[in-house]
Amino acid sequence: AWEGGRQLTYGALAEGAGQVADALMRSGIGREARAAMFVLDQIEFPLIFWGALKAGVVPVALNTLLSSDVYSAILRDSLAEIAFVSHELWDVVGPAVQESPHVRQIVVIGPEAPAGTLAWGAFVAGTTAAETLKCSGDEIAFWLYSSGSTGAPKGVRHMHSALRHTCETFAKQVLNIQENDRVFSAAKLFFAYGLGNGMSFPMSVGATSMLFNGRPTPDTVSHILATYQPTVYYGVPTLFAALLHKWETDGAAPQVPLRCCTSAGEALPEEIGRKWRDLMGLDIIDGVGSTEMLHIFLSNRPGDVQYGTSGTAVPGYEVRLVDEDGAEVGAGVVGELLVRGGSAAADYWNQRDKTRRTFEGEWTRTGDKYERSVAGRYIYCGRTDDMFKVSGIWVSPFEIEQALIAFPAVLEAAVVGHRDEDDLEKPKAFVVLKPGHGAEELEGIRSFIQEKIGKWKYPRWIEIIDDLPKTATGKIQRFKLRGRS
Repeated sequence: AWEGGRQLTYGALAEGAGQVADALMRSGIGREARAAMFVLDQIEFPLIFWGALKAGVVPVALNTLLSSDVYSAILRDSLAEIAFVSHELWDVVGPAVQESPHVRQIVVIGPEAPAGTLAWGAFVAGTTAAETLKCSGDEIAFWLYSSGSTGAPKGVRHMHSALRHTCETFAKQVLNIQENDRVFSAAKLFFAYGLGNGMSFPMSVGATSMLFNGRPTPDTVSHILATYQPTVYYGVPTLFAALLHKWETDGAAPQVPLRCCTSAGEALPEEIGRKWRDLMGLDIIDGVGSTEMLHIFLSNRPGDVQYGTSGTAVPGYEVRLVDEDGAEVGAGVVGELLVRGGSAAADYWNQRDKTRRTFEGEWTRTGDKYERSVAGRYIYCGRTDDMFKVSGIWVSPFEIEQALIAFPAVLEAAVVGHRDEDDLEKPKAFVVLKPGHGAEELEGIRSFIQEKIGKWKYPRWIEIIDDLPKTATGKIQRFKLRGRS
């Protein structure tokens, strides 16, 4: 891996992770204790993560874009005894870790350590590489806090065997990752999707991973693609859309030796996939994963892409669709997606009711509504919470959003249910327009949509807004728009 001009070889990673394990033991951080990681995408991230695993300490990889209050709540919930903090995050993270009664040691990665903390260099100074602890595949290895498109983050506990399972399924059988690949993930390592993309997948074959500790904007990502020439790029729909818009505006796209691009986090609108293929000469492999399942379990494949669908189950996983009573539904009927596979989480920490509602024996409820085509491909309809009925028929917000994005002046769109004067639920759309367009587009959007998806499903109200509310991982928070509507 390399980042900011720094490089880390596999040999140095093995040695450095052993030193972190030794440093944790010397600090009195025992087996099963939690280590909170407030760490940007930098080469210390894999050193801490694998060092903790070697010592039997449980790394808790945290979203680096949250507020002090949320961090305080996570530290109270996880009872983390040690915190690793990138110095760039200190202003936000510092107050939370300093006031935590459970955190006994704070290690700051950066040029100097604030009072009461230990510098990274001092933490690993004088250590020798520790032996790896023997443990079972069923022991808890690490936690991730789910970003949650609604509500407070939940601690998702994963076992040692889960990382290997995702490498042997999606990485090997869909990505076909190879040692000579150079990979770049716009999705950060704290995110389940990014953790596989940028760390465990390349490590499973000895490939090179590029880490970037800044914000993945269209400008920064475009620069990285052009400069570092990755062969695999992992993105998210909003960023694919923003890159296309940038390159259309610039009049040129960079020349990149890409052999594979993947998308997850939200379903990929058809229009974006087609435009990317036309411009870049290769498909975006759109798939579905979750923090609870660690990575992608339903996906299109290279050479077998059908835009507007999430493809079929990744080898090593099974999926099914059920109705509100748990009965399986046939082709063409909307149901909730359930998945079974070896990377399912153990549970949500300290949330027994939510655990029992989500993890039903071998099956995990995804909270996503899907429809299966006659050909056996799965078509995304929306989050269970975001679906609504018009005239007694389920409406997919995603289908209407895809149609809106196909209108040339629209950059992004989100659709929610809104009650009319008769108290009947109808679709309402919020749209972000491309620069240089304004309210004069509304009439054109209305007639375009009616023609594209039919009169009963078209949005009765369309509101232009500057940007859509999103989680730190780029998921649209439709519940905030329902509050506005």
